[in-house]
Amino acid sequence: MAEAERKEEAPGEAGRAEEERGGGECAGKTHQYTNRLAKEQSPYLLQHAHNPVDWYPWGEEAFARAREEGKLIFLSVGYSTCHWCHVMEVESFERDDVADIMNEGFVNIKVDREERPDVDKVYMTYVQATQGGGGWPMSVFLTPSLHPVFGGTYFPPEDKYGRIGFKSLLKRVRSVWEVRRSEVQSGAEDAMAQLQEAMQGGGAKAMVERPSTSSKGEGEAEGGAEGKAEQEEERVRRLAEEAVKLCTEQLASRYDHKLGGFGSAPKFPRPSELNLLMRAHLREAQLGEDAEKGKGRVVRGTGPGALEMVVHTLECMGRGGMHDHVGGGFHRYSVDEYWHVPHFEKMLYDQGQLANSYLDALLITGRPDFARMGRDILDYVRRDMTHVEGGIFSAEDADSLAAVTDERKKEGAFYVWSEKEIASILGPSTPRFRLFTTLYTVRKDGNCDLSPRSDPHNEFAGLNCLIQRCSVAEAAGKAGVPEEEAEEVLGECRQLLHAARSKRPRPHLDDKVIVAWNGLMISAFARASRILQSEPATSSHHFPDDGSPPSVYLACAVRAASFVRSKLYDPASLRLRRSFRESASEVWGFADDYAFLVASLLDLFEASGDSDWLAWAMELQDSQDRLFWDEKEGAYFNTAEGDPSLLLRMKEDYDGAEPAASSAAAASLARLGAMIGGPRGEEFRRKAAKCLLAFEDRLTRMPLAVPQMCCSLDLLAATSAPAQRQVIIAGPRGRPETEALLNAVFSVLQPHLTLIPIDPSNQSDVAFWQQHNPAVLAMASKGMGDRSTGTATSAAGDEAAAAGATSSAYVCQNMTCLAPVCEPDKLVSLLKGGLQGGIGSVSAFALPAGWSGKSKG
Repeated sequence: MAEAERKEEAPGEAGRAEEERGGGECAGKTHQYTNRLAKEQSPYLLQHAHNPVDWYPWGEEAFARAREEGKLIFLSVGYSTCHWCHVMEVESFERDDVADIMNEGFVNIKVDREERPDVDKVYMTYVQATQGGGGWPMSVFLTPSLHPVFGGTYFPPEDKYGRIGFKSLLKRVRSVWEVRRSEVQSGAEDAMAQLQEAMQGGGAKAMVERPSTSSKGEGEAEGGAEGKAEQEEERVRRLAEEAVKLCTEQLASRYDHKLGGFGSAPKFPRPSELNLLMRAHLREAQLGEDAEKGKGRVVRGTGPGALEMVVHTLECMGRGGMHDHVGGGFHRYSVDEYWHVPHFEKMLYDQGQLANSYLDALLITGRPDFARMGRDILDYVRRDMTHVEGGIFSAEDADSLAAVTDERKKEGAFYVWSEKEIASILGPSTPRFRLFTTLYTVRKDGNCDLSPRSDPHNEFAGLNCLIQRCSVAEAAGKAGVPEEEAEEVLGECRQLLHAARSKRPRPHLDDKVIVAWNGLMISAFARASRILQSEPATSSHHFPDDGSPPSVYLACAVRAASFVRSKLYDPASLRLRRSFRESASEVWGFADDYAFLVASLLDLFEASGDSDWLAWAMELQDSQDRLFWDEKEGAYFNTAEGDPSLLLRMKEDYDGAEPAASSAAAASLARLGAMIGGPRGEEFRRKAAKCLLAFEDRLTRMPLAVPQMCCSLDLLAATSAPAQRQVIIAGPRGRPETEALLNAVFSVLQPHLTLIPIDPSNQSDVAFWQQHNPAVLAMASKGMGDRSTGTATSAAGDEAAAAGATSSAYVCQNMTCLAPVCEPDKLVSLLKGGLQGGIGSVSAFALPAGWSGKSKG
């Protein structure tokens, strides 16, 4: 494994005692040491509360002591499910001799990077710039003024293999500081100044805050605001076409044709890449460029098709050991090229994004196995990651005790199996044993040897990490099990193994509820509640897929959003807190908390039809703009103004394990601009364009760094007239007719579509749309007619009334709508067929002025 990992596990079921998880202290245990971290809420900080190191949390108390005593600060940043963070704690921070050196020479600060991503980002940027890479644990020495002197990741306790040990490093850094203090201070300040200058002048537009020199806007277009808006629309359309095409080409050049994914081992899931490729596939299909080579094929060039890359990667990930076949969900990444032996932590942000990727692939391909994979993830989160009140936990750890009598945890102990153990559970030499062991490549001597990278230190000798390397039909044939019975038998086997596994010491649960990551999961739950209504008739459900009705997932989304609203939102200041554990964190939310939550609330509005979620999304978007927006350069800073302890106020320009805040926010602004009428809608769209054009150089040169931003750019271009397309569903919320029309819309993957469900009989809906887009309210009211009197208010309403329907759907494009339809099948046909060429063949009418941001006057 690499010396410094990127992330690891955390949460599980609500209410499980930590000793049951095998990850914490037994009740009543006394400790030789207790430091200030014992008063914190962060699980990561609490893990270090009984180190002999005199740890401080990040804050003025520690800074003041460093200034008063003239000492350097040792900053250690990690998170509770980080494997190498655990290793460094055991090797160094739990040792009295190391702690003595740290306490005597330094002021020592611990930071949970999930709670304070702002602090982590500043110093990780420094470490990456000076060391050529980074990871966690991150170890940085700071001056009392918080300027970094030297940084790295994991350090072993002693000098070894020509690498300096942590004890030697501590002594050397202290000695240099004491002898050459002014020189070190000056060098540290110069280094940060150079870093800030480099970030201001590179390819991206002002990725750190620049001093303001003028309040006057730059680059005003000829013709005033209207001319500038038209120029920006054209730039967006051109840039979207170029960025999507180039990003697809860059991904194709790195594509692993044999094993899926992009690049070599270790292999990380990066859902934003898959999202981009599905957008590229839809573009190709819409333009007809794939007519001769088949769907998803890249016509220009000889590379693999966009859809082919997505499908093959999702297949390989789902079959691999990175997927928890017994319990559901995905581990963080694979250490080998086969997606086989993973780094075993499970992170919430992976679950939400991957669930959406499988759901989107389901809509494109209609494959039942992709529906099962989506459910597999969602049901795992419902079962093991959810707070009793609905909030969703952060992660589950990679490490756990192999047996309750063990003293030290081992990575993957909870998840791997010996053949003997499986035989004792399923029965040796039984057909089901043969079926299961054949399908999942279980061997007596273990199977973690597919690649030299899989188990370089022989940690899993004699153990099996389940991986599917043949089809169910092939395994059934070899095992002598009828193929039609195989899936059911396998589900029973997995359930039996799951029950046996639950008796093992569980990995540590990081039970923080982080707003941003809850947003990613709320989105998946909300969309699944509609998409899975149309899953293939051939779908079957076997553990860990619970086979729950899709409406259960909408309830999960509502509960999680309600948890965030009640526990982590301050209606007085209109601000979010970052996280919750027993109570709300003192730390205010960051740009990604707002961006991901707003996006999820738009999905929840579309899935539920409840305009209250849309109203809250707009309120949060206003707060995000007020706190993080860069009015001069565009895009969003990661942090709000006003924290003197942050040397850099930065913008994220990389879509990694999580999308950049600006990538997510730009899409939400485009969606809001397509829903909301009048000047407010125009402002949303202008801000989306300015946000994305701030990254124009990045998108032009290296869109591979920002695939989710490419998706947002594609969305903004597609929601510009004349391409802008909407569906209005008018009908009483919860009525079967309305539900069927909503399900029909979600049965077709159209990420550019604006969906607006309205219940004209609901006073809250009426009040909201009367204020924010009266044109669509008028449309919805016409579609339903006057239900209180049984009369219709237009020819469109007459048609709906004649059909005996209480719900109607309007498909609109470029200010023109087709006559309403009441049958879900007809709506699906319209969505799949498009409007081009169809307006003249059916009755159509124009929307009133003021629709969706395009006012006339």
